[in-house]
Amino acid sequence: MDLWILRILVLAGGVLALGFVIYLTFTIVRQSEGSDKMKEISLAIRQGAMAFLRREFITLGIYTAVMFIVLALFIAPRPIVAIAYLLGTVTSALAGFLGMSIGTRANARTAHAATGSWAKGLKIAFSAGAVMGFCVVGLGLLGLSITAFIWDDMHVWLGFAFGASSVALFLRAGGGIFTKSADVGADLVGKVEKGIPEDDPRNPAVIADNVGDNVGDIAGMGSDLYESYVSAIAASMVLGVVAIGSTKGLLLPLLLCALGILVSVIGALFVRPKEVKASFEKQVARAQASMNTGVYVANILMIIASFFIIRGYTGSLGLFWALISGLVAGFLIALVTEYFTSADRAPVKKIAASAQAGPAITIIEGLGTGMMSTVLPVILVAIATVLAYIFGGLLGIAIAAMGMIINLGILLAMDCYGPIADNAAGIAQMAGLGKEVRERCEALDAVGNTTAALGKGFAIASAAMAALAWLATYFEVAKVDVASLTSVSVITGLLIGGMLPFIFSALAMRGVSNGGFAIVNEVRRQFKAIAGLMEGRAKPDYVRCVDIATKMALKSMMLPGILVIAVPLALGFTLGPESVAGLLAGALISGFLMAVMMANSGGAWDNAKKYIEAGNFGGKGSDAHKAAVIGDTVGDPFKDTAGPSLNILIKLVGKVAVIFGPAFIALIAL
Repeated sequence: MDLWILRILVLAGGVLALGFVIYLTFTIVRQSEGSDKMKEISLAIRQGAMAFLRREFITLGIYTAVMFIVLALFIAPRPIVAIAYLLGTVTSALAGFLGMSIGTRANARTAHAATGSWAKGLKIAFSAGAVMGFCVVGLGLLGLSITAFIWDDMHVWLGFAFGASSVALFLRAGGGIFTKSADVGADLVGKVEKGIPEDDPRNPAVIADNVGDNVGDIAGMGSDLYESYVSAIAASMVLGVVAIGSTKGLLLPLLLCALGILVSVIGALFVRPKEVKASFEKQVARAQASMNTGVYVANILMIIASFFIIRGYTGSLGLFWALISGLVAGFLIALVTEYFTSADRAPVKKIAASAQAGPAITIIEGLGTGMMSTVLPVILVAIATVLAYIFGGLLGIAIAAMGMIINLGILLAMDCYGPIADNAAGIAQMAGLGKEVRERCEALDAVGNTTAALGKGFAIASAAMAALAWLATYFEVAKVDVASLTSVSVITGLLIGGMLPFIFSALAMRGVSNGGFAIVNEVRRQFKAIAGLMEGRAKPDYVRCVDIATKMALKSMMLPGILVIAVPLALGFTLGPESVAGLLAGALISGFLMAVMMANSGGAWDNAKKYIEAGNFGGKGSDAHKAAVIGDTVGDPFKDTAGPSLNILIKLVGKVAVIFGPAFIALIAL
């Protein structure tokens, strides 16, 4: 087939994704937001989220300007790499902005739809999540493919991917600190001290908590997976050019991603929940089954279509099996995550039972569960890596990383559904909707807890595979043949790389601690200072808590962001390229394990609390419930701040190394 036709097909895939976004957006905004009270709450959440995003983008703009100047001055081809970096930054930021904008418009619409049908509520929330998902894949594929078609230089493609990482660092780390500062403050004072329900309108931090769901779990998760998506494609393009040849190696990853968009759209159209009157548990099961159907359809179609494309394009099936190894590993890791974090499974029930002995035992049991949960994901990633290398060499590893996120459109839709359903449940509570409506929204939220946990497991696994692909790319770009463990510089790099995730996590969690402390003090102050607040006769100052959480998030993320850039550069310019290879390996091993442990511990603590709130072990207000709330409070920065931020760390150090690899070589030559 003519190469120009193949390029048109690639671009058509990106256009299809954005066309689907437009269709979903019009479908969502046509729905009613409900009562004036619901509109007021939704508007407050949207304004808070956008205020945070504006401040975040101002800080990001300064950072981007500095990096643009550095790249334009020092990285060849000058200034093209810098321009590509800017394009990557802009498209990633645009995806986050669009996805969160629609997400904050869908929350009240989901709650209102649930007044008549939980199935309609699910459809709206899923469609809004799909806006984020298909913005990510559409803008990612279009941005990277247009960049590659204009500039036939692998360093330029890598510059685009580097730009995507900058946005992910700010939105994932900053959004994670914001959301957990607000969540911790709201829970500790509201639930534990005052004994009022979650999402109670009397709680001054309740709007900040709902804002955090959007900035952390929609914009943050979207930017994280945008970066993984672009990273895997760019690494595959670079290694494809080396292994297959210039144009063919460039186009194969792009064609596969265009195919992934097509099958994801088809899968999303299969998410058609049927309304039936059923118990809470059956509603949750039916909702989950409806979304699972879409994922299964997309995966099956992808396997069939990629078989013919890869065989026709390369004349062999080696890369097909590499792709399947990544796809299957991602699916199995999601199942492992579900086992360790679902309220229906033994690990969570055991944590809930341990809460009867107090918060200390709850925390110990949750930590043990998270540590044990690392075993199978590591084994699965190791197996996928070995198989991918056997079938396709270093290119096979990159293709396997792509396989894990090839259907990202629908997978991210499921993940971003979670915070939208969570907001809808909060609005139903704050607006005083009827008990039946609140139960429907809580059922949608319960599904969202599972999809969010699966999304975090999937994001971590895809980050690990993408980091492996970037490690392989670094060896190629930096002309490193072997990084020997007998070399002092390599050992030094390994040790520093292994240490880096601990420092990064500590700074992120301290950011939550400092922000949570400030929110707790503010919520306590308002309960004391505002007469009639506890009785519901006065309205709290929601804006104040949003402002505090925003300032603390922006302040706390600066040092982690500097470390991610500075450490690989310091090693590369002092100890040389081999030391940086050790750094990348050490950061990957340490960061991957910590991310899995933190995400699964946090998810298990969260669902143990919800299991008790469902009426088990004394239910809400019991001593076991209070212990579980404390466990969940510890788990929140684990699963929503430090753990997810490590995804960015292990990928971003690789990108910095690849971008500056030629400079390391030039310095050593001097």
